[in-house]
Amino acid sequence: SVPTAITCFTRGLDIKKEKADVLCPGGCSLEEFSVFGNIVYASVSSICGAAIHRGVISNSGGPVRIYSLPGRENYSSVVANGIQSQTLSRWSASFTVTKGKSGTQEATGQAVSTARPPTGKRLKKTPEKKTGNKECKADIAFLIDGSFNIGQRRFNLQKNFVGKVALMLGIGTEGPHVGLVQASEHPKIEFYLKNFTSAKDVLFAIKEVGFRGGNSNTGKALKHTAQKFFTADAGVRRGIPKVVVVFIDGWPSDDIEEAGIVAREFGVNVFIVSVAKPIPEELGMVQDVSFVDKAVCRNNGFFSYHMPNWFGTTKYVKPLVQKLCTHEQMMCSKTCYNSVNIAFLIDGSSSVGDSNFRLMLEFISNIAKTFEISDIGAKIAAVQFTYDQRTEFSFTDYSTKENVLAVIRNIRYMSGGTATGDAISFTVRNVFGPVRDSPNKNFLVIVTDGQSYDDVRGPAAAAHDAGITIFSVGVAWAPLDDLKDMASKPKESHAFFTREFTGLEPIVSDVIRGICRDFLESQQ
Repeated sequence: SVPTAITCFTRGLDIKKEKADVLCPGGCSLEEFSVFGNIVYASVSSICGAAIHRGVISNSGGPVRIYSLPGRENYSSVVANGIQSQTLSRWSASFTVTKGKSGTQEATGQAVSTARPPTGKRLKKTPEKKTGNKECKADIAFLIDGSFNIGQRRFNLQKNFVGKVALMLGIGTEGPHVGLVQASEHPKIEFYLKNFTSAKDVLFAIKEVGFRGGNSNTGKALKHTAQKFFTADAGVRRGIPKVVVVFIDGWPSDDIEEAGIVAREFGVNVFIVSVAKPIPEELGMVQDVSFVDKAVCRNNGFFSYHMPNWFGTTKYVKPLVQKLCTHEQMMCSKTCYNSVNIAFLIDGSSSVGDSNFRLMLEFISNIAKTFEISDIGAKIAAVQFTYDQRTEFSFTDYSTKENVLAVIRNIRYMSGGTATGDAISFTVRNVFGPVRDSPNKNFLVIVTDGQSYDDVRGPAAAAHDAGITIFSVGVAWAPLDDLKDMASKPKESHAFFTREFTGLEPIVSDVIRGICRDFLESQQ
């Protein structure tokens, strides 16, 4: 029979026959495969990933024959052919793979939900993947406590509670996506957002998670989750709130405050579910008694949740789910990297010269590339000025970092006089005017090498009144008084000066830090 084309992500459990011939596409990313076991694989594994792992095919794809097998215990972890398979303590079904028979059909990349070849018989309609609760869009990591603090029995009660929360969330392709990380001596990502998009599969996966033991290094696990879990490769979606629900039984063994800061910088909304708070006699053992307040997204009561113990927790499920689905309360989704409009006002006067003008462009490129530029993220614009002004590009012209940096590199040097005041007024009117209703915070970075022939104080004051924060960067003959007149308050942290154009490079980090500081202060 002709093999049925499947995708890189089709799993063994998607095949409903005891034996089937399938065709894997070429070019799948080895890092994206989820494979559990060796020779015999848990049915939650990618078929093509298992086939490459076993050496049946290469990454260029090809025909594979899959045989369904019963479930088993202890799927082993083995590195083979560039794929690291994972361990799994138990799963309900398995499969193995051998080299398949060649057919004429090509892999199309189209998802095949059951991968059944045509038999001439009338097949039952395959149920479509559930879209889930569209009113609750969130990418959620459950960070569970796997330390000796909680112990095996309460660990299982914790898993039951997480399962109930996952079920009520309404997981689906267009609803919430969830993953799970276990905190213990060393953090372990049990499964990613991309691995499962149905509540049934998530419940199975939670059930299979084994207890690790060790110290409750929650801070270490939270930092790891913020930095490694929420990536595009792992299934994070653009424009969807990133959430970590941290379960702490007792108290953490390490410092959690720094991890909370890292999570906020990465745009992650941290919820803490604390269970069995330390009693007065135990407080001496706690590193920081206010660990909850320091780790959560905002210390306003919304992001902290307490349960007295792990028994009778059903009544706590719905209130927690309601919090996780309140999109507008996710204050930490906005960061200085994804929620700002930054316009660069570049001096193109004759005193700069072509080679120094290139150093100016390098300076603004190094600032721009730090930010998450997209149609729903940070936006960049640039204006060059002499006596005249020229909009090089506006906030709505380019929505990718690559395009913005390419356009900056290709800006042509104008040469002429210096009218900085007129240029500020032009930029406020023509560049910031069209985005006045944008939710992003507005910043203007002015780079100039000399004294303006016109007044800068009035136009800068008008820009400040319009809600635009100004950083002024002066080089060579730029008067300090002009720089301070243009800069926002406090002047000393918004005005910078260097004698040489080569001195612009160290100022890059100062401007970026200043933008982030001002953004965070505006969110308080």
